[in-house]
Amino acid sequence: MHDKNFIHSNSYTNLPDDFYEYRKPVRVLKPKLLKLNKDLCKYLNLNEKFLEQEGASLLSGNKIAKSSKPISLVYAGHQFGNFVDTLGDGRAVLLGEIKANNGKLFDIQLKGSGKTRFSRQGDGRSPLGPVIREYILSEAIHFLGIPTTRSLSIVTTGEFVERESKLPGGILARIASSHIRIGTFEFFHFRNQKKYLKQLADYTISRHFPELKKNKGNIYQLLLEKTISLQANLVSKWINVGFIHGVMNTDNTTISGETIDYGPCAFMNQYNPDTVYSYIDIKGRYSFGNQAQIIFWNLTRFAESLASIIDEDPNKSQKLIIASLEKFPKIFNDCWNNLVRKKFGFSKEFTGDEKIIISFLEILLKNKTDFTQAFRNLSVSIKNEEGKKKLFALFFNQNEIQSWYNQWKDRIKKENKKEEEIVKNLKITNPSIIPRNHIVENIINQVVIDENVGQLNELISMLKEPYNDYEENHIFLKPPKENEDIKNTFCGT
Repeated sequence: MHDKNFIHSNSYTNLPDDFYEYRKPVRVLKPKLLKLNKDLCKYLNLNEKFLEQEGASLLSGNKIAKSSKPISLVYAGHQFGNFVDTLGDGRAVLLGEIKANNGKLFDIQLKGSGKTRFSRQGDGRSPLGPVIREYILSEAIHFLGIPTTRSLSIVTTGEFVERESKLPGGILARIASSHIRIGTFEFFHFRNQKKYLKQLADYTISRHFPELKKNKGNIYQLLLEKTISLQANLVSKWINVGFIHGVMNTDNTTISGETIDYGPCAFMNQYNPDTVYSYIDIKGRYSFGNQAQIIFWNLTRFAESLASIIDEDPNKSQKLIIASLEKFPKIFNDCWNNLVRKKFGFSKEFTGDEKIIISFLEILLKNKTDFTQAFRNLSVSIKNEEGKKKLFALFFNQNEIQSWYNQWKDRIKKENKKEEEIVKNLKITNPSIIPRNHIVENIINQVVIDENVGQLNELISMLKEPYNDYEENHIFLKPPKENEDIKNTFCGT
């Protein structure tokens, strides 16, 4: 691979100029390739050796591939419920598309690449810390089997960015199925630009859901329903592993159903539906337990944006939209119920299952028990007396957990499966390792201070196999002590 064909295409530039601005990344002083995702290189059919040699220039934006047409995308969005009519890539440039081994196109975007038309008062740069955070979190989410954008590289810039203090700068190369957001549709809906809305919808269908063209129904209603289904499934998977996105604005919600924009995100430690990690989310709008409601709210905004092209008659359009949105609760509940039942080892359905599930979550909440540890210990407790002791050690009220555990064991017997099979299924559902916030912050500090990537590489290696049995005392597996718990994260813009 040479730089001339590093980028396959940039089909978004076939849309009108109002959708984006041509914008080259702003050069940086001394780029250095700090981390290259070799697994992703293989999947994207990228020449690893070439990128190790040229990646600092290409993945910082100092050098632009001959086949690239760099652009920054415009969009709007509801941020914490408030509509902002013009947002856009204020610190990002879309270089173009890469074709993976399976023929699928993926966007490659540089984050932290300098000012654009949409930067407003921002400098268009990113501190190195948030770049490392997104790399870690997006890889963790991917290997947990959850749709997500991914990170190809971390590049240091050799420059500092001004925040509360001077911080080393970084640039992330992000890979996504596309960067089309609900906010992209909101931008043109707000301006009543029906022609552009239709062009955007047609492009989205061709890019992501060409199969919809074969259906006889209203194609734009089908686009809405497809996105409803994808997002319902996505958020139920987040909840299943204790992930909190932290900033579920409509401009951070993709049409493709991928997790995007890892800002103030984190995995929950102690189980509590009210858990929030974003320091600005004072009212808990984007708390762990509120994520299903918020994604439905976001999807309603998407439906409103599509209204004029779903049907010219507002009354007919509204009826079609309501019919589509009414499908969300069942889709979400079916997906969540399927996932949570697997966490308890239930493959069959019996009366009383829901009570067992809810009772355990209530006990976790009452005891301030670590979510990941509890389910992992539950998974190995059936045939492992030591594992059972570790499970019980997580709870204050031993009689309460013993009573619940007896009910659960009686229910497990109804599966009529060998215990080995039940344990195996539980262990491939309940991860042993997540990227805990205090661990991530410690690693970020190591890398930022002296560019020591040793623990970063070790953590990424373990996150690739999240269901493995690891040494129980490994520092990456341990929940934080009270003085280690980091309860606020920042987006780093």
